[in-house]
Amino acid sequence: MNLSDPISDMLTRIRNANMAGHDTVQIPHSKMKSEIARILKEEGYIKEFTTENIDGKATLVLFLKYIEDQKPVIQGLRRVSRPSCRHYVGAGDVPRVLGGIGTAILSTSSGILCDTDARRKHIGGEVLCYIW
Repeated sequence: MNLSDPISDMLTRIRNANMAGHDTVQIPHSKMKSEIARILKEEGYIKEFTTENIDGKATLVLFLKYIEDQKPVIQGLRRVSRPSCRHYVGAGDVPRVLGGIGTAILSTSSGILCDTDARRKHIGGEVLCYIW
């Protein structure tokens, strides 16, 4: 299947699995998606992620995290920069999501970083998505 925006597809799969109460979600693997999953794990939004070979294709498996009463930890996901409309920020303009409660994920010259790491390293870049 040919996707024009694989990151948006990843976020949609996570959002749908959260709403359905699934424990895991499978996403076609890429380096960028793997780095986004790494940030989600570091920030505490998911339990774990692995790369598995399913039907001969590399697949990223995310283990979703829930709090009491099966309420998902991820309350919202929003794609910011799209293939048709890129959104770049400078080092001093790295956004804060919900006043610092959420996380912005950026693609920078130093790789994929969360907003706090980008601010600490004083690096700007393309804002990929917001998670809260």
